[in-house]
Amino acid sequence: MREIEVVIDTDEIAEFFYNELMKRGYVPSEEEIGELADITFDYLVEKCIIDEEDIE
Repeated sequence: MREIEVVIDTDEIAEFFYNELMKRGYVPSEEEIGELADITFDYLVEKCIIDEEDIE
């Protein structure tokens, strides 16, 4: 299998969740969206879908 580089940004995840929840009639707080983004990122790391790296 070929390896590709993917950059996952929790701010992008947060924005995606916010927009999708708003479409569904939910009005999440900024803190709630940040938590969802962090949980999603941790899930992707745990499932070995992504590797966590510090990007400078």
